[in-house]
Amino acid sequence: MGSEQMSRRYSRNILIRMVVLGTFAAGLIVWQLDFLRALYFHNQLATVGWLINGTILAMFATGLGRIVIILRRYMGEELALAEFLANLRRGVGDPGDSIDPESIIAQRFSDLKDARRHGGMVDHHALAATLVATLSTETSLPKFVNNMLILTGVFGTIVSLSIALIGASDILAATGTSNGIGTVIQGMSTALSTTMTAIACYFFYGYFYMKLTDSQTRLLSAIEHVTATRLVPQLQPSPDTLVSQFAGLMRSTEALVNRMQSNSEQFDGVAKEMHGSLQQFRQELGGLSSGMAAIIKLLQEGFRLPPGTKGDKQ
Repeated sequence: MGSEQMSRRYSRNILIRMVVLGTFAAGLIVWQLDFLRALYFHNQLATVGWLINGTILAMFATGLGRIVIILRRYMGEELALAEFLANLRRGVGDPGDSIDPESIIAQRFSDLKDARRHGGMVDHHALAATLVATLSTETSLPKFVNNMLILTGVFGTIVSLSIALIGASDILAATGTSNGIGTVIQGMSTALSTTMTAIACYFFYGYFYMKLTDSQTRLLSAIEHVTATRLVPQLQPSPDTLVSQFAGLMRSTEALVNRMQSNSEQFDGVAKEMHGSLQQFRQELGGLSSGMAAIIKLLQEGFRLPPGTKGDKQ
């Protein structure tokens, strides 16, 4: 998929989907409110179930809030990338001027310009690895919550079953009392509630964590595609390009030298022709002088002028 075809609304669509599914889940809770109230409150004789369920819900809310924050940032990155590509297509002098300077594509463009200004070569693979590492640190909390949700549910189930076993042992130890039966019921109810809470939260959270990773992958792919196909050829020539340019320069220099040699030979020919013309002009000038002297002598003899006379003197 080319970066030009990347949807600039991908992250926004995920957020809209989250709102829709959240509304649907809230409707289910309202629909089964009596059952949930009995399961989570009336049958919880101790605070163990509340503590475990509260921990699960707190992790769920924290991780989901972090996902929303990251998706909103990715939405801004997608808009900045789309605007940057539009500036490139329009041939804007500096396509990074009109976008957020803190965006990933603006920082990548600035890094490449700095490298060109200082005459250094940029390792595209190193830039890509650095960006992947940076974005991975942003999703560390959502990843932790995603791994811990189901484990917390399993932990709550084990604790609740332990409570139920304690109640069963009380029944065996003191036949005829109802305390053990209450403990068994409490343990089984707590096991059911913690398991349901963990599964429901993991189902909802896991889906949007997966979509978060998809959005991150699409964003990284688009940025690296633009860098490899647009920015690096424009700002950072490859070694093959430099060799090709140097070979072209050598060919141009050789052609210039050959032309200068040809011009030098032409200049030599012109100089020889001018020298011959000058010699011919001198010869013709000498002949003209002899002819003029003969004409003057004839005029003197014809008009019987004394030698050396050039005209009448008053």
